[in-house]
Amino acid sequence: MTYIKHLKDHVDQEITLKGWVYNYRSSGSLVFVEMRDGTGLTQCVVAKDDVSEEAWEGATSLKQESSLEVTGKVKEDERSIGGYEIHVSDVKVVQIAENYPITPKEHGVEFLMNNRHLWLRSQRQWAAMRVRNEIIYAIHNFFQGRDFVQMDSPIFTGNAAEGSTTLFETDYFEDKAYLAQTGQLYGEAMAMAHGLIYTFGPTFRAEKSKTRRHLTEFWMIEPEMAYYDLEMNMDLAEDMIKAIVKAVLENRQKELEILERDASVLEKVVSDSFERMTYTEAVDILKSDETAQMLDDMAESRRQEKMDLEKEEEKIKKERGSAKKWRKAQIDQRIKDISARVDQIEEDLRNIPTWKESARNFEWGNDFGGSDETVLMKQFDVPLIVTHWPAEIKAFYMKRDETDKLALGMDILAPEGYGEIVGGSQREDDLETLKERIEEEELDQEVFEWYLDLRRFGSVPHSGYGLGLERTVSWLCGLSHVRETVPFPRMMGRLHP
Repeated sequence: MTYIKHLKDHVDQEITLKGWVYNYRSSGSLVFVEMRDGTGLTQCVVAKDDVSEEAWEGATSLKQESSLEVTGKVKEDERSIGGYEIHVSDVKVVQIAENYPITPKEHGVEFLMNNRHLWLRSQRQWAAMRVRNEIIYAIHNFFQGRDFVQMDSPIFTGNAAEGSTTLFETDYFEDKAYLAQTGQLYGEAMAMAHGLIYTFGPTFRAEKSKTRRHLTEFWMIEPEMAYYDLEMNMDLAEDMIKAIVKAVLENRQKELEILERDASVLEKVVSDSFERMTYTEAVDILKSDETAQMLDDMAESRRQEKMDLEKEEEKIKKERGSAKKWRKAQIDQRIKDISARVDQIEEDLRNIPTWKESARNFEWGNDFGGSDETVLMKQFDVPLIVTHWPAEIKAFYMKRDETDKLALGMDILAPEGYGEIVGGSQREDDLETLKERIEEEELDQEVFEWYLDLRRFGSVPHSGYGLGLERTVSWLCGLSHVRETVPFPRMMGRLHP
C-alpha cells in the first residue's frame, strides 16, 4: 500500500491508496475526489470510460468521509493538491458515510468541540496535530542528544507543589491523593541519581479559568539538572526552544502553510538571541509611556485594518453573483477568513483599553496576568526571559538571591501575545532554608520529608523548568486558543467527548 506523502516517489506508476473522501464533485462523465489517508491530501480523477461499471457506480455514490480504496496512475500536476493527482483505473467503496455533520459552512466553536472526534479530520486540525508531533519528537531528540535520561513521575501524589487551591483531589484506597500538578519534585530526586533527567507527561490544574491559555489537563516537559545554576538553566531552555522551532520550520512547512502561519516570524526565533531582563525591568516597561503609546497605535491600526477588510468583503460579495463555481468557492473561503480576522480585531479593540489600564496601574510585587504578558510581548519579536521575581509570588522551592527578597526564577514569554510557555528556577538546596519555606507556606512538613532528604544526603546546586506543550503548539501554529492544540481538550466545563 502506498501513502499520499510518498506520491512523489511513484510518478507514472500504478499505485493503490486507502483512505477517506475529503471533498467530492462530479462533472458529467468525470468525478473528482479529494482523498485523504492521514498523511496528506490528493485529487483522484475518475473518468467513466476508464473504469468498470461497478467502479463508476461506486465513485458516483460517494459522500464526504466515505472510506474507499483507489487504484490508478500517479501524474505530476502542479495545479493539484500537493502537486500530484491520481488517474483512477479502479474504485472500491469500503463504506458509504452517513451525512457528515461538519461541512464547509461556518460552524460555531461549541458545535465543533462537541464533534471534536470528527473535527480532528479537518485540514487545520490535522496540521496542528502534525506540528504537535514534530515538537514532541524534537524535544526527545534535543534531550537525548545531550545525554539526558527520560524518567517518569507519578500522576497520583500525596502533596502539592504549586499550591493547594488548584489540586484535583481523589480517593486513593484509604488515603487522600491528588492528580499531579507537576513532576518537578520527583524530577529533583531523579536528577540526584542521574545528573540530567527530563519527564514528559500529563499534569493537572483545577484552576477555574476559561481563558484561551488554560486547560485542566495538559502535557509538561520538565528537565532537572544537578549542578546547574539559573544562568545555565536559561541557556538550556533557550537552546531547547530554538531546536524545537528549527525542527518545525524544516519538517512542517506544508502544515504551517495550511495553518497560514507566517514562517518568517518563527525564523527570527531561531536566528536571534532571546531577550533577557529582570522582573523589575519588565514592570518598568509595562508602566511606561512608550507602552501606552504602542497600545494607542495598535488600536488605530486595527480600526484601519477592519475598514479595509470590510471594503474587500463588500467588493467580493458583489463579484460572487456572476463568478464561476471555482471562484465562488474561493470567495466563500475568503469571506470566512475575513470574518474570523474581523472577530479577532474586534476582540483586540475591546481588550486594548483594559490592557492599557492594567499596564498603567500595575504594582510591583504582583504576578503578571495574561493581559500583562500580552502587552509586554507585543513589543518583542523573540521570546523574553524574565528573571528575579518577587519571592512572595513564587513557589517555596525556588532559591532566593542574596537579598532574600527575589526568587531566582525565570519565565519565558512567547512573542505575539502568547504568554508564558516556560517557568523554572534554581532550586533551594539548603535544608534549613527549605524547612523554613515549608513552614512559612503552612505546608505539612511530614509529607515533604522525602523531598527534604534530597538536601540531607548530598545536596548540590540544581535547577530545572517546565515547558507547557499545548501553549508551545498554540504559539508555533498561530492558534488563538489552546483547545485546538490537543486531540481531546479538557477544560472547565468540557469533559466530553
